[in-house]
Amino acid sequence: MAAPAPEALSAPPQRKIIHIDMDAFFASVEQRDDPSLRGRPVAVGGSRERGVVAAASYEARKFGVRSAMPSVTARRKCPELVFVKPRFEVYKAVSQQIRAIFAEHTPLIEPLSLDEAYLDVTENLQGIASATEIAERIRASIREATGLTASAGVSYNKFLAKLASDHRKPDGLFVITPRMGPAFVEDLPVGRFHGVGPATMARMQRLGIHTGLDLRAQSLAFLQQHFGKAGPHYYWIARGLDERPVRPNRERKSVGAENTFATDLNSLGAAREALLPIIDKVWRHCAAHGISGRGVTLKVKYSDFTIATRSRTGPAPIASQAELAAVVEVLLAPIFPVPRGIRLLGVTLSSLDDGSRPAEPQLRLAI
Repeated sequence: MAAPAPEALSAPPQRKIIHIDMDAFFASVEQRDDPSLRGRPVAVGGSRERGVVAAASYEARKFGVRSAMPSVTARRKCPELVFVKPRFEVYKAVSQQIRAIFAEHTPLIEPLSLDEAYLDVTENLQGIASATEIAERIRASIREATGLTASAGVSYNKFLAKLASDHRKPDGLFVITPRMGPAFVEDLPVGRFHGVGPATMARMQRLGIHTGLDLRAQSLAFLQQHFGKAGPHYYWIARGLDERPVRPNRERKSVGAENTFATDLNSLGAAREALLPIIDKVWRHCAAHGISGRGVTLKVKYSDFTIATRSRTGPAPIASQAELAAVVEVLLAPIFPVPRGIRLLGVTLSSLDDGSRPAEPQLRLAI
């Protein structure tokens, strides 16, 4: 019997990737724990004038209410909206239950947030050949353990698995096979592509690129010319190809947000006001991912484009958005009066902690 060709020996198996996404996670937990909320439009977040929606139930989404929407806008869209204060410690505990279910099937788990993760089940702990069967078992176990529903996408790479989980939401399962992949991408708006944000989408549309088929028609050289290092990524995912592995130990070192202003800021009051949405964005990201940090950095870019930063690191992670705002205020006040107008402000949280390490008695950061 002839020996197999060397390339046959070295060819890796087709990957089997599952993307699990809990359905309206924060809002669903609140509806589970308070039966009076079931069937009603619910927003998790602050109802005050400066509040922001952290999550919306599917009943609220029918009215156009979305996460990150100002609460006043959400209330205008849905007058019957019920606001519920977030309980992140509860969401994190439920997330840990869900992670334990994932771990019954594979150690290759890449959490994206408290309610979302990739799993590589090419080789799985229970020896199940079908990734679709594994996804069904996981969804059933989640429902049994938590009373909540999850949507799942199954495919041969991360890009398509995530698209698949969105396809049958809520409480759905969809599979994109290798034969389906390239065609599935063709009609997809470029805004749905991994790594294509609003600014990149606008740039693509100015170039006449509106769909996956339009993107696939571009050469690699053209995409590199216009999108730099991201060009090859767009080139390959337009063909249904994505070689990114599931990374179980991915660590993020910092979380930050910044804003450039239409007119320069010159007063302390104006700077405080401008920092509020920046702080809110950073904290919402941390809350959604179950992380916090000990280090806070304030970035200031002046009208002449010079940059100054001020930092402070405490012995324990920042415990609340109010504490983060207070630390930023400590860093902000000493720069006034400013030598010239401020055109950009940014806030970064570093020395991150996902809460997995055992807590130690520590002094809170004095502010």
